[in-house]
Order: sequence, then structure tokens, then C-alpha cells
Amino acid sequence: MITRYQSSSKIRRLGLALVLQATFLGTLAFSNQLQTATAQTTAGNRPLTIRSDIQEYDSKNQVITARGNVQMLYPARQIQATATQAQYFSKERRIDFSGNVYILQQGGNSMRAERVTYLIDEGRFVALPQSSRQVESIYMVEDSELNAGDTTPAPKTPVFKPAN
Repeated sequence: MITRYQSSSKIRRLGLALVLQATFLGTLAFSNQLQTATAQTTAGNRPLTIRSDIQEYDSKNQVITARGNVQMLYPARQIQATATQAQYFSKERRIDFSGNVYILQQGGNSMRAERVTYLIDEGRFVALPQSSRQVESIYMVEDSELNAGDTTPAPKTPVFKPAN
């Protein structure tokens, strides 16, 4: 026997799946499988894909919230990210990541923080650490002096003490 609550719940889930598919050109499966939402960006419709255990869509504010094992892939900018949670604000064109965030760009540049905001149009990251911790970024820098065959030693740097 199907109760009225179960029937309206099934209708809501079906409507949500249709809205997500039409709006984000992705699919949302209501099982224990990894869920995926794909957002099409302007200027060439390049896909930005977010995968997670659970995803919710707020159609009024046009916000997707992804929770659990979040993975973002943005091939057009060669960016990958992982986090515990991510929120994609389609009107503002930004993604807020939280919980053990790791961002990786092709070429080896990376960033670790507790919270990171990615401003899509600006191609800019804003990172915040956990309380009494620091943000860590690693940038691959080409050293033209090494390629020139200069034998002058580099200046000594102080010993780095991590803030743990």
C-alpha cells in the first residue's frame, strides 16, 4: 500500500531529476551510486562536472549542493578539485568548496585549505584555513637561471617549520 506521502515524495524526486537534467545537462540518479551534475559555462559551453554521493538542487536560488566525496573536473581550465562539500551558485558563477579541499591544476600547481571559493569568470581562488592552521599552495615555477647554466649558488633559505 502506497501512502500519500510516498507518492508525493516520488513525484518530487522525479520533478527534481527533470529540472536538473534540463538545467545542467547532467543526470541525477537516486541510488547509492556517485551522482553527477554538469554545468555548461558561457562562451563556448565548456562543461564543469561535479560528482558526489548526494546532490540537491534549489531551483529558486539556482544552487546545487553536493555532499560526500565531492569531485570537480573543469577540463577547459585544467582544474580538478576534491572536498567534503561543494555549492555551485549558477547565478553568481562561483563554487564554494568546504571540508579538506584540494585543488589541482595541470602542471602541478595545487592548493589545500578548509574552505575555497572559486570565482569562475575571474579564474580566481580564495582560500581560508582551519582555525589556527594555514592554507598550503604549491606552485611549479620555471627557473630560467638554472637553464642558462649559471653556476652561482642560490642564496640559503631559512629552515621551514610547518604550523601544525
